[in-house]
Amino acid sequence: ADHPDTLTSMANLAFTWKAQGRSAEATALMRQCSQQRERVLKASHPDLESSLTVLEQ
Repeated sequence: ADHPDTLTSMANLAFTWKAQGRSAEATALMRQCSQQRERVLKASHPDLESSLTVLEQ
């Protein structure tokens, strides 16, 4: 589950859920994705920045 492609799929699902109005589920999944991305990716990686931005919204 820590492969970058898997994390991208998780983020995409979270974006889809958010677009469907499933905000609580989307936020929970994106939080999990962000935590895993923090362990796997460099701090300056755009995917990590993207998921953190979504959580701030």
